[in-house]
Amino acid sequence: MATKHEQILKYIENLAVGEKISVRKIAKNLSVSEGTAYRAIKDAEIIGFVSTIKRVGTLRIERKQKDSIEKLTFAEIVNMIDGQVLGGRAGLYKSLNKFVIGAMTVEAMERYTDAGNLLIVGNRVSAHELALKRGFDTDDEVKQLADEKELPILSTSYDTFTVATMINRAIYDQLIKKEVVFVEDILTPLETTAYLSTSDKVEDWHKMEEATGHSRFPVVNRAMRLTGMVTSKDILEKNPSISIERVMTKNPLTVGPKMSVASVAHMMIWESIEVIPVVKDDLTLIGIVSRQDILKSMQMIQKQPQVGETIDDTIANQLSEKADTGEEADYEFKVSPQMTNSLGTLSYGVFTQVVCEVVQQKLFSMKKRNVAIENVTMYFLKPVQMDATIVIKPRILEMGRKAGKLDVELYLEGILTGKAIVACQMMER
Repeated sequence: MATKHEQILKYIENLAVGEKISVRKIAKNLSVSEGTAYRAIKDAEIIGFVSTIKRVGTLRIERKQKDSIEKLTFAEIVNMIDGQVLGGRAGLYKSLNKFVIGAMTVEAMERYTDAGNLLIVGNRVSAHELALKRGFDTDDEVKQLADEKELPILSTSYDTFTVATMINRAIYDQLIKKEVVFVEDILTPLETTAYLSTSDKVEDWHKMEEATGHSRFPVVNRAMRLTGMVTSKDILEKNPSISIERVMTKNPLTVGPKMSVASVAHMMIWESIEVIPVVKDDLTLIGIVSRQDILKSMQMIQKQPQVGETIDDTIANQLSEKADTGEEADYEFKVSPQMTNSLGTLSYGVFTQVVCEVVQQKLFSMKKRNVAIENVTMYFLKPVQMDATIVIKPRILEMGRKAGKLDVELYLEGILTGKAIVACQMMER
């Protein structure tokens, strides 16, 4: 039987897109407490069924797929520009295909304004009317037209150029977020997950191991909540009739569906585990993630083209292998203005990231993939000015199958300007 929380989520999912949602209304209709209704609405917002807009309220929205995140809606624009909806609220969740800056005469705008466009324009009523007629605080007649067309009019205190810049920045940030792979993107779902119950016996572990070829299984209770993990070590030399609950490892490490793959990889390396259960907040099992899943996803990420560039990407792009090197590869890095601090010298943060990037590239060239930096000890000896080109020399001090230690030196015109000792671990197949 579904819990009250699940019933509320199903109720919200069945609402019409655009319908307003309130804690009090849901509590009254489903006979639940306002606290339960509030928690369910927040979960629905995380899932993507609802969205809260300032001065509008919480509305049921069409769930957006990850692969189309770069397509924004009017509702998202409202939040970006801290705006106000003057009319056409019914169309808040229509997708936008193109952005047009209306810094021209009304006649000239006609050529560029089509259905599915967002026209960014000042307080010209004639331009508002044109945009609405062409398929998208103003006069009441214009507001009425917006309601009829279900095409929102958004008002903001920012000027046209600032609004366009804010939207562009938001799209850019969302494209970066789009590239981050989460556990929910790679997990083995519950339907295909092999798991045991607390009422099962050790002999059931043997049967499942023979059927699946795996040796690690999550253990759940009757409510499908995770209670432990059982592996071949746990059942070694145990009587086949003993309950799984008695031999399993209790309170195992878990991850949530919204955790990044990079965080899970870090956890698996440090804890030396092969399989980790994926659970909801209430510990309901929804799947598992294996080390093999993590490795495949990381390889996939490396092959994907970068759409939005992060600070780390910018630093990596400034780094290049030096051409005239001997056996040990050296690297060059040019200090651009955005890499400096308020004094115009190389910032400590960029210095650290340059060292980490060099270590990763060095070990990648040695076929040691998926490097996790464990510790970095920095020595910043001399300031480095902007536009300077530094040479980075990584040298291996110690290297094992799972861990390594490197010495990294930074030179400017042959003079030592910085030094770092880096300890790291590697995840191998």
